[in-house]
Amino acid sequence: MKVFARAPARLDLAGGWTDVPPFSAEVGGVVVNIAINRYTYISASARKDGRVILHSADYSLEVEYERGSGLPYDGRLDLVKAAIRHVGLTDGVEVTVRSDVPPGAGLGASAATGVALLACLGRLAGRAYKPSALAEEAHRLETEELHVPGGRQDQYASLRGGCNYLTFLDPEATAEHIPLSPRLRCELEKSLVLCYTGHSRVSGNIISAVMGAYRSGVAETVNALHGLREVAFSMREALQQEDTSRIASLLKANWEHQRHLHPSVSNPEMERLFALAEGQGALGGKATGAGGGGCLLFLCAPDTEHRVARALREAGAEILHFSFDDLGLQVWESALR
Repeated sequence: MKVFARAPARLDLAGGWTDVPPFSAEVGGVVVNIAINRYTYISASARKDGRVILHSADYSLEVEYERGSGLPYDGRLDLVKAAIRHVGLTDGVEVTVRSDVPPGAGLGASAATGVALLACLGRLAGRAYKPSALAEEAHRLETEELHVPGGRQDQYASLRGGCNYLTFLDPEATAEHIPLSPRLRCELEKSLVLCYTGHSRVSGNIISAVMGAYRSGVAETVNALHGLREVAFSMREALQQEDTSRIASLLKANWEHQRHLHPSVSNPEMERLFALAEGQGALGGKATGAGGGGCLLFLCAPDTEHRVARALREAGAEILHFSFDDLGLQVWESALR
């Protein structure tokens, strides 16, 4: 049997960072995000010879282990190994991973990979996960098993799809969908421009720096985190009221708070791209994920999105086209042979 899974990436519209401990445990996080149709794909099949063979289509990488090797964490597809260990597959297995998202883009691709891996391998092993448990276990794989710091919003977005209002007061989490009217959905899909700066970054390093400043009581960081939380409350209202002007203003406010978290969140190249976009009609924008590179998201004035995209492309950024995803995680067995 060959099992497939896919899980979507996400755009964090507001409140990202507040889902990261210790802030999410001490104050409580609030995040608004939306899933997009850029996916991580997983395929898995059992092997009778006991070998574990792992493929990364994105990196043209293949690693192979004999039965009983223990699947050592050595920087090569460690998240896949962690998922195999967690599911408890004791026989041979072959796994292939592919993503529509550039590496280090700040779109939650690692969380999408974790969610899809557990669902796919769980199906192969005959193990079923409850939805909330799947998101939490995928998060634990990264943060506890592999010691990569991060919040929980990404796993819930990949699992659920759609536009989400998420609250966190560790260890509790609540999630609800924010319905988007057809008008608002079409307007956002038309007017949002997503670009990849071309600079991958290790989000864990930035997260450690920001949360280190928070633990130390750095006033600018503490205030910025509280500001991000308030923007998320307001973003939910703006989406419900279909107020695109306010959505743009809130994206801009979110970015201002992001920039005050830590100097590593922005850099001169990112600031240059923001200035170019705003000069061509962007009303508001932010870095996705942890910042420090990765992707930038802009909401543009009507009929200026093509100018914004062209200016960003000419400046060396890659435009990532997308629409919204409503399905979230999908798992299936292929009819193709």
